[in-house]
Amino acid sequence: MHQFQSALTAQQEAVYTELLRTPSMSVGTYVIPAGADDPQCPHTEDEVYVILGGRGVLRTEHGDDVAEPGVALFVPAGERHRFVEVTETLSMYVVFAPAEGTRAVPATRGER
Repeated sequence: MHQFQSALTAQQEAVYTELLRTPSMSVGTYVIPAGADDPQCPHTEDEVYVILGGRGVLRTEHGDDVAEPGVALFVPAGERHRFVEVTETLSMYVVFAPAEGTRAVPATRGER
């Protein structure tokens, strides 16, 4: 007999998957396993998280918000944020407006 783990239960790190991209917005799914680190950096676009399942806390420069099913959380462009205290695997839709990365300034020579 062989035992196989689903991708969700075997996952040990946060995974973002883009589902849709237009110039004005992009939509994806983001899954953070319980206890995993959220490696996000500030984004150049406004962002909305729609929590589908799990439990954690969204920590921003302006305070903490509970992340639980049915909650929508807004993070303005440029604001430092990350999910912490993920006690149950968080799954969510992420909406960027405009599309993720479209406001990013390309690095010039010598910059990384």
